[in-house]
Amino acid sequence: MRKFTTLTGVAAPLPMINVDTDKIIPKQYLKTIERTGLGKGLFAEMRYNEDGSENPDFVLNKPAYRNAKMIVAGDNFGCGSSREHAPWALADFGIRCVISTSFADIFYNNSFKNGMLLIKVSPEDIEKLFDDAERGANATLTVDLETQEIRGPDGGVVRFDIDPHLKHCLLNGLDDIGLTMEKKDSIGAYERKAEAARPWL
Repeated sequence: MRKFTTLTGVAAPLPMINVDTDKIIPKQYLKTIERTGLGKGLFAEMRYNEDGSENPDFVLNKPAYRNAKMIVAGDNFGCGSSREHAPWALADFGIRCVISTSFADIFYNNSFKNGMLLIKVSPEDIEKLFDDAERGANATLTVDLETQEIRGPDGGVVRFDIDPHLKHCLLNGLDDIGLTMEKKDSIGAYERKAEAARPWL
C-alpha cells in the first residue's frame, strides 16, 4: 500500500451532507473488481449530464479543482451501502484525503485500508477549511499525518486526532496483508514448530 506522510494540494469543497456511497460511485460501475479505471465514475450522477457531457457546475469539473487531491465535505460522508469501490474511485481520481465532521464507519475503515486518510474535525474547523477550499487553486492545504496538522494557505493550523494504529499503517504503507507480513518470522517459527509436533498433518 502507498504510504501517506504529507500531502499538499488543492482541496475541493463539497458542502453536502449525507453523501452516500451510491453518489460517490453509482451502481453501474460496480461490475469490475479492478481498483483502476473507476475515477471516471466518481460522482458520475453529479459530474455528468444525461447526454454524457460534463456538468460545468459540479466542483470537480471546474478548472481550479480538476486536479484536487483532497475533498472538504459535509457531515456523514460515505454513508449508505458498503462498497469498497467508493474509496477505489476516489483514489483513482487522485483524491488521497477527505476532511469532514463525520464519516460512515464502513467507508471510514475501507478508506484507510486503501491508503486514504480520512480526517474528522469540529464544525468550527470545517467552516475554516471550506473557506480555504473555496479559494480554489489560489489556496492549497498541507496535511501532515506525523504532526496531525492541516496547515492552511494563510498560516492557520487545524489539529486532528487519529487512531494510533491507523496512523502507523498509513505512515508505513501497511494494509492487512502488510501487517501480516510484519509477523512472517513468528508465523514461520510457529509453523515449523507445529509441523515438528504433528508431522502427520
